[in-house]
Amino acid sequence: MRAICLASAVVLGTGALTSCVPADAAVRTDFGFSVEPSTVRAGGEVTLRVVRNEACLGEAAVNSPVFDLVTIPPQESWATATVDWDAKPGAVYIVEFECDGSSGTAHLTIARGRSTHHPAHHPTRHPHKGVHAGEGGTIAGFDLKEIGLGAALIAGSLGVACHFARRRTDEDAG
Repeated sequence: MRAICLASAVVLGTGALTSCVPADAAVRTDFGFSVEPSTVRAGGEVTLRVVRNEACLGEAAVNSPVFDLVTIPPQESWATATVDWDAKPGAVYIVEFECDGSSGTAHLTIARGRSTHHPAHHPTRHPHKGVHAGEGGTIAGFDLKEIGLGAALIAGSLGVACHFARRRTDEDAG
């Protein structure tokens, strides 16, 4: 009987934890965005697009481990980026789009082999503006309401599991 109570507590706890995954863990669709092409060779060029709507009226920032930070001004809807030459062939990198407090991610796959041309160091249509700093380390992008709700759900599920486990124990003793 004790094993059933323990299994119930584990299942309830697991359910509570999986329901507390922050919304940012999935791709958010507050505004449209894309990386074109989605597969490119190291050293190649990609076009970064945002769809302008109520969720993205201001400057958009696009960041990835395989190219420098790119900003798209409010009056534009696209910019280009050159993929680093040392990008690992076959790897899939995350490209993060941020605009007016909304964000989303896309994937960029690095094709096997190298680009056949070495691009000259010519400026892209929208020059890079340096490092995006000031986010506050690991707390950046967290919504305190979501964290509080997740903590409340976990605490509540653990309390319910303990209540049922103790109730069963008391009935077995009597």
